[in-house]
Amino acid sequence: MTVTCCIRYVIDPYQRDAFEKYAQAWLTIIPEMGGDLLGYFLPHEGTNNVALAMIGFDDLSTYETYRGRLRSDAPAMANFAFARDRKFIVEETRTFLQPVGPRQAKAT
Repeated sequence: MTVTCCIRYVIDPYQRDAFEKYAQAWLTIIPEMGGDLLGYFLPHEGTNNVALAMIGFDDLSTYETYRGRLRSDAPAMANFAFARDRKFIVEETRTFLQPVGPRQAKAT
């Protein structure tokens, strides 16, 4: 089974640039730690304070291994500290989704 971790961020819309910098850092960190980054998405039209990230994993145990790697990775910890210190993330929630229909084969 594959799962996608959908992270929903409520951000301070006046610090959108700081969140974008935070998201850009994850573009290299997440794949290095074992996540299949589907993307980070910033508000564009409509609601100005909700951003999303989507990261694929083979299963929940793969996700747990990934989370452990993040906690021992200096760039990841620095990015977490950047968000904590700047306080541009107001709320962060995770939902785990599975695809509808047949499982797509991964490209190698």
